[in-house]
Parts: sequence; C-alpha cells; structure tokens
Amino acid sequence: MTKNLIGIEADKAEQLAGKLNQLLANYQLFYINARGFHWNIAGDKFFELHAKFEELYNDAFLKIDEIAERILTLGHTPYHAYSTYLEHAAISEVVNVSDGRRCVEEVLHGFSVLLAAERELLEMAGEANDEGTSALMSDYIREQEKLVWMYSAYLKNR
Repeated sequence: MTKNLIGIEADKAEQLAGKLNQLLANYQLFYINARGFHWNIAGDKFFELHAKFEELYNDAFLKIDEIAERILTLGHTPYHAYSTYLEHAAISEVVNVSDGRRCVEEVLHGFSVLLAAERELLEMAGEANDEGTSALMSDYIREQEKLVWMYSAYLKNR
C-alpha cells in the first residue's frame, strides 16, 4: 500500500482528487452563473438580489481556490481550463437571465449539485482517513444547507 506525502493511500488520494476536480468544475460554473445574475438582475428586488449574488460569487471564488489547493495537497493537478470545467460540470451555464425568481431557482439548483458532490466527497474522505478534505466538505455543507433554507424561504413569498 503506497501512501502519498500526507499519508493517504495513493489510490484513494487519486479518487478523491478526481471527485474534487468535478466539484471544482461545478464551482466554476456556479461562480460564473452567480456573477452573471449579479450583473444582469433587474426588477423590484434588484438591490437585494444584486448584493446577495455578489456574496455568492465572492464565496465561490474562495472555495474554488481551496478546492484546487486541496487537489494539489493530495498530489494531483486541478483542472484549469474552462473547456474542461464545461466538460465535467453537472451545473450548466445560465445565460442572459435577469428575472430574480429564475436566478434564485438556478442558485438552488446549483446548491443541490454542489451538496450532493460534497456529501459524496465527505464519505470518500472518511473512508480514506482524509481529515483535511472531510473538514472542508463539512464546512461547505453546513454553510450551504443554511443558504438553501434562506433562498428557499425567499421563493415562498413570491
């Protein structure tokens, strides 16, 4: 059983890095969608949603860097081409949407994709005894579950 530099079995580290790269691809699409929503939002909730979408893309920007660095820590290379992100992401590009309700629905869809991948990674990391990836995923899941509740609550009154 070969281990990498941080003591994780090499084959498990490779599997984790692969799944983290898929998560990275999804975060890149989530980021660019949130950025587009921020720029293009219109209507009576402009000021409220404009600020919320900025919070989302700023947070995603930080997470993208953390995920890429975790892949490197595991001894692998993060995806770094937009074409590769498009190929591996389950989140699709959302283009020219300015309706607040539709934007929030797309944000919630993005969170559902991210949460499913993060839960899978959390389980994989536990099996690999990879506390670093486990901690990262636990933090993301906790934060995003709260955001799902909040964005879902926003849609109920509209």
